[in-house]
Amino acid sequence: MESKYVSKIFEALSSDVRLDVFRLLVRNAPAGLVAGDIAKFLDVPATNLSFHLKALVQSGLVTVEREGRFMRYKASIPLMLDIIAYLTAECCSGNPECCRKFRAESHVDPTFLPER
Repeated sequence: MESKYVSKIFEALSSDVRLDVFRLLVRNAPAGLVAGDIAKFLDVPATNLSFHLKALVQSGLVTVEREGRFMRYKASIPLMLDIIAYLTAECCSGNPECCRKFRAESHVDPTFLPER
């Protein structure tokens, strides 16, 4: 993964609205949500939401498919996992056993990052 592409993804998430949309879509994976439901859940006007959804789709973080007269948006979970892997690949100089103390100090739910 190239740093230019990753920075484009982080740029897409730099808006609090887009970050909230992405997290909502992750929560509703794999089915995703139609735009009207996203607007309702986040209390965002539809015109404002379409601008943010366009940025997320262009970044690749979200996909969209037509469902009759509705548009269904889905988070790209594989891309999200690739970004997490990109950020953590060289942690502690590639020695993951050194990271155990950081795991204990973090607020990450242990079920999300289980011990191996």
